Amino acid sequence: MTDTADASPKAQRAARKGLTVERIFTTPGVHPYDEVTWERRDVVQQNWKTGETIFEQRGVEFPDTWSLNASTIVTTKYFRGAVGTPERESSLKQLIDRVVLTYARAGKENGYFATDDDAEIFEHELTWSLLHQVFSFNSPVWFNVGTKSPQQVSACFILSVDDSMDSILNWYKEEGFIFKGGSGAGLNLSRIRSSKELLSSGGTASGPVSFMRGADASAGTIKSGGATRRAAKMVVLDVDHPDIVEFVETKAKEEDKIRALRDAGFDMDLGGKDITSVQYQNANNSVRVTDEFMRAVEDGSSFGLRARHSGEVIEEVDARTLFDKINKAAWECADPGLQYDDTINDWHTNPETGRITASNPCSEYMSLDNSSCNLASLNLLKFLREDDTFDAATFQKVAELVITAMDISICFADFPTESIGDTTRDYRQLGIGYANLGALLMATGHGYDSEGGRSLAASITSLLTGASYKRSAELAGIVGPYNGFARNAEAHQRVMRKHQAANDAVRTLDAMDSEVHRFATKAWADVIEIGAENGFRNAQASVLAPTGTIGFMMDCDTTGIEPDFSLVKFKKLVGGGSMQIVNQTIPRALKKLGYQNEQIEAIVEHIAEHGHVIDAPGLKPEHYEVFDCAMGERAIAPMGHVRMMAAAQPFLSGAISKTVNLPETATVEDIAEVHLEGWKLGLKALAVYRDNCKVGQPLSDGKKSKKTQDAEPEKVVEYRPIRRRLPKRRKSETTSFAVAGAEGYLTAGTYEDGKLGELFLKLGKQGSTLAGMMDAFSIAISVGLQYGVPLETYVEKFTNLRFDPAGMTDDPDVRMAQSIMDYVFRRLALDHLDFETRSFMGIHTAEERARQLETGSYSPEVEASDEEVSDELDSYSQSIGATTRRDDESSEASGTAKQTEAPEADVRSGSGAADARAVSGEIHSSAELLERFQGKAADAPMCMTCGTKMRPAGSCYVCEGCGSTSGCS
Repeated sequence: MTDTADASPKAQRAARKGLTVERIFTTPGVHPYDEVTWERRDVVQQNWKTGETIFEQRGVEFPDTWSLNASTIVTTKYFRGAVGTPERESSLKQLIDRVVLTYARAGKENGYFATDDDAEIFEHELTWSLLHQVFSFNSPVWFNVGTKSPQQVSACFILSVDDSMDSILNWYKEEGFIFKGGSGAGLNLSRIRSSKELLSSGGTASGPVSFMRGADASAGTIKSGGATRRAAKMVVLDVDHPDIVEFVETKAKEEDKIRALRDAGFDMDLGGKDITSVQYQNANNSVRVTDEFMRAVEDGSSFGLRARHSGEVIEEVDARTLFDKINKAAWECADPGLQYDDTINDWHTNPETGRITASNPCSEYMSLDNSSCNLASLNLLKFLREDDTFDAATFQKVAELVITAMDISICFADFPTESIGDTTRDYRQLGIGYANLGALLMATGHGYDSEGGRSLAASITSLLTGASYKRSAELAGIVGPYNGFARNAEAHQRVMRKHQAANDAVRTLDAMDSEVHRFATKAWADVIEIGAENGFRNAQASVLAPTGTIGFMMDCDTTGIEPDFSLVKFKKLVGGGSMQIVNQTIPRALKKLGYQNEQIEAIVEHIAEHGHVIDAPGLKPEHYEVFDCAMGERAIAPMGHVRMMAAAQPFLSGAISKTVNLPETATVEDIAEVHLEGWKLGLKALAVYRDNCKVGQPLSDGKKSKKTQDAEPEKVVEYRPIRRRLPKRRKSETTSFAVAGAEGYLTAGTYEDGKLGELFLKLGKQGSTLAGMMDAFSIAISVGLQYGVPLETYVEKFTNLRFDPAGMTDDPDVRMAQSIMDYVFRRLALDHLDFETRSFMGIHTAEERARQLETGSYSPEVEASDEEVSDELDSYSQSIGATTRRDDESSEASGTAKQTEAPEADVRSGSGAADARAVSGEIHSSAELLERFQGKAADAPMCMTCGTKMRPAGSCYVCEGCGSTSGCS
């Protein structure tokens, strides 16, 4: 969104009375809803443990490009109104309109747009971007905006507490209201006197840890009073507080209590009936460390703990001993994390107003006390062009569009307390971020823990924040800077220059990151120039949040800054049932790395069988790093996570929600190294998690403790398939076909439920060798189908086989075939597999392909007639098995908006579909699928809503089954 007048930029800004909004994706005169195909779906959600139906709404309307999982989570989480009543939302159109029309109306009322046409373009661009999963607002926006409820748009809150009973009790109350609304809050308790100091009455103070107990009980009570997740909260204590050792060891001691109670037979799983007897389990704890303390750790010198009121040193401690206690506690129970105080405040744009003392529960939002932040995240894979280049120009435009909408929301937003509302309206803190970084890096052949991966991540993050502050400065020239800017102008400009200097220090390695970095450099130059003239509309612009539930809404493969969770994923099907699929990014990455179709096919099959790339046939060891994940055989090393955080941190207003995972064998010294390097590399916050360090993490059903396994003799159970024969009389359908002039007949017989159970092929004359071979082949396939071999497995194996006769067919749905086998199994897929399963394999009817062409799904590099394009695309799809493509932005070459048939089927690999195969009925998530490959339980909680094992998302957990999170995201 830019001004296009010929006058100088300064003259343009002086004359402008509102934003002139540029079209990015939309077409004049065409509403975004009219460019997609809509379908009705039934959303039924069950708790797989109890069999109880926990949600049911039939006939909901979504684009056919949205996955079943995305539509399920949006329906259950975000549709408003009582189910079964006319007031209940039943279409994505209603949800998007409820939000977007509120934003557009508020923008007009508050003078953001130059004309009504600009307001309409803004409305359509926002609608298009949400409809095509280009970005998403945080959950409170979807919950509240446009409803009769208070218009709360923020997910992150920071509170404050002083050293008085009134303030402490007010803390409890404010936190309770925030938890009741499903959000989270953080605060620093360091103003409260320690248990080593005296009260004015002469008695000894209770200390902050004592008051933490009451707040923890309150959070637990509100959770048990009806919430479906634990209350999300963060408690911070300064490292120089006299009670710091008690604070550090609090949760570790409770973990010892959990072990003792578990061994005594009590149910101590997370959500278990006895876990409530344990204290301090509802908060994340962090120690706020200073440069002075960290230098004392390096030097081995002493460090002073200070009285809260006078500031005098009341106790000297050995810095290394205290640091060791922090590391040991984190080793034992993952708490506390660290927040690096001097780094945080060195990047603070409002130091004249007050210091930053705390964060939200997930540690990405760091700002003034009694403040809030609303978040939004961009889906990075939406900006990856067909030629594997990143569309930096469109990315910048979308960032400017989204940051505009986020700022508008503050004009009409409601807040849980008056002080939070005042601070937010005065400083207008925003938190734009992104998701799918891990998937983007893999798709483009970059290792997550590589110089190239970090350079690309740094450049993208720099462009995101630079574009956001550029738009913030432009908005300041239209609707004014934030109220607190004048007193903080010099500091704010200083931080902008620090961001610009960090951008200049990025060393790019290839054409992709160089292009992105070029845009970022221009954006930061504009920030300095326009900001010097106008000031800024927002004190903060960017964070990297967990993107848990909204990540599923956008059909993202990876959350926030995280790498991919695993190479094999759990996938629900529209027609019921489920399967495991190899990460759809893998074939594209292999193609990018130069592998041929046959090699890609073999590597993908190896991954499907083993869950990792080690010893995959033909895969070069130097390429292993591209496929490293958060979990599994080649899990990314802890310092790989720290280095990626350090690459992005200089370009964020806030911090990064991320936990650095360490193996169970990690030592206290390993954790100390991570904490030290995080400080040296300039992170603002860091949390670690050592596998299996917590007792209160439930294992999947059927998992036994090692003690139990050792005590019982091993039982070997052999499972044999059972043949399900077809009835004597069954329905069948015969299809005549011709491939390159060779004629044949395909007869397919089905069970009563319509499922394929047999096939017969007739090609040659009776008695010929070919006819005999076809009879034997048909019998073998039929018997396999009757023993339960999925048809999709046969389709995967026999499509793309190349041998003569090959060429044109007489079937309008399969115009080209590489062989008779290729044709036969494509025809069977079209006749007997559901659309979503076929989409993984790149198999579509003529009607589906025509619809894709009409909506711009495919964009050939050269101009051609519609017929030539259709023929070319059919040939391409049949010869290399390309699957349907993701929603993408307008390519600069064609200017056409691309949309997808199936967002998850993004192979574009030239190797056919990624391997898809049935999974055990006992597996309900990717975390449980990873357990099967690893042979051990994943260290994650069960979802309290649907019973599915959750997976990490930043410093929280998210449920693939229903979208619930364990934190504030």
